[in-house]
Amino acid sequence: MRETYCGSMADTPAVSVPAEAAPPASAIRRALRRVRDGATLDVTEAAVLLAARGDDLDELLTHAGRVRDAGLVEEGRPGVVTYSRNVFIPLTRLCRDRCHYCTFATVPHRLESMFLERDEVVEIARQGAAQGCKEALFTLGDRPEDRWPQAREWLDARGYESTLDYVRACAIAVLEETGLLPHLNPGVMSWEEATRLKPVAASMGMMLETTSQRLFEKGGPHFGSPDKEPAVRLRALTDAGRVGIPFTTGILIGIGENRTERAESLFAIRSTARAHGHVQEVIVQNFRAKPDTAMAHDPDADLDDLAATIAVARVVLGPKIRLQAPPNLVGEEFGLMVRAGIDDWGGVSPVTVDHVSPERPWPAVDELARVTAAEGFELRERLTAYPKYVRAGSPWIDTRLHGHVAALATADGLADPDAVVEGRSWQEPDGGFASTGRTDLNSTIDTTGRTDDRRGDFGSVYGDWDSVAAELAEQRSRAPERLEGDVKVGLELAASDPAALLDPAHAAAAMAVLTADGSALQTLVRLADDVRRSVNGDDVTYVVNRNINFSNVCYVGCRFCAFAQRERDADAFRLSLDEVAARAADAARDGATEVCMQGGIDPQLPTSFYGDLVRGVHEAVPGMHVHAFSPMEIVSAAAKAGVSIREWLTELKAAGLGSIPGTAAEILDDEVRWVLTKGKLPASQWIEVVSTAHELGIPSSSTMMYGHVDEPRHWLGHLRTLASIQDRTGGFTEFVPLPFVHHNSPIYLAGLARPGPTERDNRAVHAFARLALHGRIDHIQVSWVKLGDDLAAEVLAGGADDMGGTLMEETISRMAGSENGSERSVEELTAIAHGAGRPVRQRTTTYRGEPSALTPARPPGPTMLPLTPA
Repeated sequence: MRETYCGSMADTPAVSVPAEAAPPASAIRRALRRVRDGATLDVTEAAVLLAARGDDLDELLTHAGRVRDAGLVEEGRPGVVTYSRNVFIPLTRLCRDRCHYCTFATVPHRLESMFLERDEVVEIARQGAAQGCKEALFTLGDRPEDRWPQAREWLDARGYESTLDYVRACAIAVLEETGLLPHLNPGVMSWEEATRLKPVAASMGMMLETTSQRLFEKGGPHFGSPDKEPAVRLRALTDAGRVGIPFTTGILIGIGENRTERAESLFAIRSTARAHGHVQEVIVQNFRAKPDTAMAHDPDADLDDLAATIAVARVVLGPKIRLQAPPNLVGEEFGLMVRAGIDDWGGVSPVTVDHVSPERPWPAVDELARVTAAEGFELRERLTAYPKYVRAGSPWIDTRLHGHVAALATADGLADPDAVVEGRSWQEPDGGFASTGRTDLNSTIDTTGRTDDRRGDFGSVYGDWDSVAAELAEQRSRAPERLEGDVKVGLELAASDPAALLDPAHAAAAMAVLTADGSALQTLVRLADDVRRSVNGDDVTYVVNRNINFSNVCYVGCRFCAFAQRERDADAFRLSLDEVAARAADAARDGATEVCMQGGIDPQLPTSFYGDLVRGVHEAVPGMHVHAFSPMEIVSAAAKAGVSIREWLTELKAAGLGSIPGTAAEILDDEVRWVLTKGKLPASQWIEVVSTAHELGIPSSSTMMYGHVDEPRHWLGHLRTLASIQDRTGGFTEFVPLPFVHHNSPIYLAGLARPGPTERDNRAVHAFARLALHGRIDHIQVSWVKLGDDLAAEVLAGGADDMGGTLMEETISRMAGSENGSERSVEELTAIAHGAGRPVRQRTTTYRGEPSALTPARPPGPTMLPLTPA
């Protein structure tokens, strides 16, 4: 496949390329010795090797070829170089960026239409299908509607909110009407946008191009191009990994970067590839000057320079990442590029020109096979997603695309030359679940490797907790007087104006009391309990409820989670709607007034499922409060349905959703979240979901999971974020600190998380939250599931006023290794409260009004058809 460099002709001069002195020959030889010895290169050594020429270059190419060959053997396709037979769909040539070398992007008055019409897109794809193509390469400029009113008018006239919405619609049309697999190059995407496009594309891509900030500044080739800011592109590349998209990226050489900047770009790609495993191929593309651009008179990138860069990329990136050079940009030097370490030629179209470089036609496939064979390799066709991802299927390939991909693939994951390319249905799974209870997911059980594939390379940015604790102890020993002063100020604030603890002006005092121990901790706990008593009296409240985890099938890959299972895992389950309704009815008979429902991010669930689930509970038990769906579930379901979060929540409220759990918050700091959750939603999205729910009149709880790879400073930041949301919306009913349960957690088993919070941590977090959230969130809840009865009673004596629910069924903590049970009777909750010297009182979910007994209806909820497996 082939990525694009989109923009318009710039009216500012191109950056001048400064002469760069060659490194000493001795430095090149030293770097080559390190390569021969199998040593890991650093950026400086990689930059030195980019200057290799003559015999040094030949030696570098030889080693790069060996690395490539080892990777091909490991993948099971020794001696095979691949390409993708594709058709190029230039959806729009408008762009909001102004890259100084680009002729693809243009201005509205030069176009007959701002975008290709849907029928035109399908017709191009049909022509490709007729010629045996299997990939539809969508190329377009970044968000043209943000710059060009004509683009906005075109989209509005056809009912599309954005270019990305139109991309999605066209990709679905291509899938349904031609059978080609879309590969999307829509430019910079947010996490949510990538999530929404994943179900319609087997792969996506975006060139990193360069990490050089210098080239983004005035006079540089990316000046005036907001989407080319390195930090923006790196974030988009990383978010694609968090979503689990087979992704193409790469660098563009010869646009003014120096060798160090080029090496830094390769290392940046390696870093995100190692973190997420999603980078399927890296393109090393050489700049070729184009007429009528600001860089028309700049020299083309030298082909020896290109070969050296490919070889260094192979050495840096290793044997597993596929490496590509566009064959229409290398002149006659096909053999040189193969020697340098490529194993793929990218997309080659028998139908359409390369719209990015139309002056340089693609070689015919037969010619490409001939020049590849001359270097001792067989040319084979692949799909837009590489074999590794095709064979793996979920979570890389969305379940709605499994049939499309399987129809075109061989057993080894490459393209089937005899496959019939034809349109196939693309739709959300229809129907629901059988009325017999659990859907059988175990017809093909394969649990091998399940633990390993959840560990991954976590790359904690903190190191182990012991080092953090040691640093805190050292700080105390160096400045005991200052620390004592901060503790004194903090406790004075806690007594006189507790909410001021969240004021950044008092950060040092807040941190001092949050990390306090000994007599200072006892004072903190006492002050918190005084505030609790003044706000809520002495009653400890609880709700009679039942947890219903309707599915534990999930492919998000949170590294703290032992609950999620893959489709084929022995412990996987998925409940029918009838089973959920029956459990709700049983709960009502036992006195429950609430059901709390959450599940994994299950790709098999139809978009109608969530609303049907809420309606089914209400049909089974009129008046039952439905407290359901974490922000992660809401974002994923809304993206799958193609509607906004507000629209999705509005539909759920109409179905009878009463409130949402504020879970999936973990720590509202992306520094921590990306270590913990890999593909889970960013903090900003969590905030958007709960804020939108509150605005719609749907209250929520709020939570914080602590005691893993976090630090006390993150707890303080998290509470500040919750307070700011509450100040705007007033929608939080309670705050629930959730101690990390480590026993079966993958991130703990990998040795990267500490074994949960200490008793001191638990007491301090609950007490500090009571004080800091005073006047904002009135109720602080203890999780008896995670703390156990004795510690729950102790925390109740330090500022907490609620024990949550009886639960009756709790799967998530139990599978993580909690040893505190999954159900408590009212009598047992009463005993916990009495341990703190307090009476108990039953409450409603929202702490408003008095709970009343509910009577199940006859018959229970709807009977649903079986859910069709992928």
